[in-house]
Amino acid sequence: MTDAVLPVITIGGYLGSGKTTLLNNLLRRADGRRLAVLVNEFGELPIDEDLIVAEDENMISIAGGCICCSFGNDLIGALNELAMLDPPPDYVVIESSGVAIPGAIVSTFSLIDGFRSDGIVVVVDGETVQAAAKDDYIGDTITRQLSDAEIVLVNKLDLVEPEQEKDLASWLSEMAPDAAQVPARFGDVAPETILGVVAEPSTGHTAPHSDAQFESMILRPNDDVDASLLAQDLATGGYGVIRAKGYVAGAEGQTWLIQTVGRRWQAEQAPGHGVTGIVCLGLRGLLLRDQVGKLAIDCCG
Repeated sequence: MTDAVLPVITIGGYLGSGKTTLLNNLLRRADGRRLAVLVNEFGELPIDEDLIVAEDENMISIAGGCICCSFGNDLIGALNELAMLDPPPDYVVIESSGVAIPGAIVSTFSLIDGFRSDGIVVVVDGETVQAAAKDDYIGDTITRQLSDAEIVLVNKLDLVEPEQEKDLASWLSEMAPDAAQVPARFGDVAPETILGVVAEPSTGHTAPHSDAQFESMILRPNDDVDASLLAQDLATGGYGVIRAKGYVAGAEGQTWLIQTVGRRWQAEQAPGHGVTGIVCLGLRGLLLRDQVGKLAIDCCG
């Protein structure tokens, strides 16, 4: 994997779940990141007017260097156009329609070089999703969307009674067994949860201090790391890691890029990166820092 590969985040969820609110929040809090948001039609994604700098037939320019593009039926063509931008975007966010299956979108862009899936985020209305999943008309779509999820953004929790939250979390675990659950109100979460943590462990800064709901830590393994084992353990070990990203030194001096989202993990050779360290993000109080830190020892040769 190289720096030329653009990370793509696919956001799914049924109508009314809060995808539009989430995307407007991401654009407001881009904090220097260049985001490219792709939608089928502009009418499906009302961008807050105060964010818009300029617009034409196929593109809306957003304050801070972000853009929103309409791709119609030509997703691959739109992605290729984004790849030619100078400078290119830091992240591509695809907002799927309410009836789309996110996994099918990922399968489409996985056919072309220069892009990689950086997560499937499915937004659900915490108050109504369980009932909607039983509906004869929309239930199958909702359950299929959840089965593809790597992060479930459980939105509108302000409308859910506290005694119902545990039952909702248990049900979502059955519907989306490979996903991390992230609670949200009004689609407002730390951008790092959706866009992926920043792999700059030398700075020690990964998330805005205002996001008190989340905490992060930097894992600094010694050399000779079994990168695949470490990535797998971070994703599947039950340590409360929602996302992780960074570089480690493997056998024979090779550098590896590790990334996890939900229970999915990747470990790929990444020559040319000298700074090592992995940023791990989790919900505050649920990130098992001591156990995660121990992995830095257990996965070394």
